[in-house]
Amino acid sequence: MSYLRIATHPSIFDHPLTPNEAMANIETLLNLPHMRFLSEDEGFWDIYQELTREVPTRGNLVPDAHLAAILRQHGVKKLYTHDRDFLRFAFLDIHDPFVRT
Repeated sequence: MSYLRIATHPSIFDHPLTPNEAMANIETLLNLPHMRFLSEDEGFWDIYQELTREVPTRGNLVPDAHLAAILRQHGVKKLYTHDRDFLRFAFLDIHDPFVRT
C-alpha cells in the first residue's frame, strides 16, 4: 500500500504512475517465486504495542511502525529502504539501496 501511495502521488513525482501501472508493478513482483505478501496475523496488536513502547509513535511514523510490526511478526530482520525512520526499530538491519558500499 505504501508503494501505491508513493508511486501514484503527484506531489512526489512530476509524472506519477497511474494506479493501474503501479498495481502492475506489484503483480510483477508477486509473480516471482520467492515473493509473498505479509500481513497481520493473530497476535499482531500485541507486537505493535510492544514495538511502539520501544519507539514512541505518532503521526507519520504510524504506518512505518505498522510495517515494522508486520516484519517482526514474520521474523524479517533485513529491510532495504531509503526511509531513515526505519533506523529507529533496533531489530531491523537497514540497507539503503541508493547508497553504494
